[in-house]
Amino acid sequence: MTNIFPGIPLIESPIFEMLEPSLGLTVEEARIANDLRHKGFAVFDFPDVDLDARIERIQHNLGPRYGIDFANPQSDKTIAERRIQDAWKFDKDVKSIATNQVVIDLLTKLYGRNAFPFQTLNFPVGTQQDAHSDSVHFSSLPERFMCGVWLAMEDVSADAGPLFYYPGSHTWPTVNNTMIGRRGFGSDLSSAQDPFAPAWRALCDAYGASSEVFLARKGQALIWCANLLHGGSHQNDPRLTRWSQVTHYYFDDCIYYTPAFSDEATGQLQLRSIRAVNDGVLRPNLYLGAEIGDASIRNFSAAPASSLPKLTLLQKMKSAFR
Repeated sequence: MTNIFPGIPLIESPIFEMLEPSLGLTVEEARIANDLRHKGFAVFDFPDVDLDARIERIQHNLGPRYGIDFANPQSDKTIAERRIQDAWKFDKDVKSIATNQVVIDLLTKLYGRNAFPFQTLNFPVGTQQDAHSDSVHFSSLPERFMCGVWLAMEDVSADAGPLFYYPGSHTWPTVNNTMIGRRGFGSDLSSAQDPFAPAWRALCDAYGASSEVFLARKGQALIWCANLLHGGSHQNDPRLTRWSQVTHYYFDDCIYYTPAFSDEATGQLQLRSIRAVNDGVLRPNLYLGAEIGDASIRNFSAAPASSLPKLTLLQKMKSAFR
């Protein structure tokens, strides 16, 4: 059957059930697809026979960078640095996990566009982060062509601040600046997600939603959809570690931008300059195959919102079609 909705990820498409027989999914891939479709997340065993050795090397290599006394079982592991972003740039094992071809191929099948990793985050402890949707941090046009893969690098106990999520919340309205009545483009926020927190709490109340925690085993991974509400539970025992790696993935032929600092209605988008981790190739911002952005746009992660080019989407499209 022809996919008449190419601007919707396959797993979220209203005609997924009709398309599924033609996708060539294995039994396990079909289970993951249907979990993502109905719950917004799916758990699987990470496909890497060398994973234990990689985890040991990552802990040895990254450990000193956090400023945490890992040698002392009684030390507070939560008082220093909680994350290292883009360690793939200097750690080959972090990069290997992010570029696992089996995972990339799986995401490509499930979303209907070529997947590529664009960011890694490595954690020695839980984030204790409030419930949020990644859709305010990373998004795409068409929307929802972004996902994350969280990998447990050790067994996670209930006292170590496990990951939590709201099953089914990926189907809720995507909260953006228009919805909450604020302008985002050119704004300066210390936390991109703070303005949206009341809206997420209101949605949880409106839907009568309850969170679930993921008490993962070492080597288990979890894929979550772009709009799934999730966070890090309170860490009851600060002496515990919760080693993990998050890899964020985008998909080809999209516009990549940061909604918290954008106003879609006026075409004012804070575009992202995205270079794929797996092949190092810069992915242009594309709308139906036509480039709308300038490859020289500075990466958001390297510059504050106030220093980024203030070009509107309309201006960029005019430039692209001259």
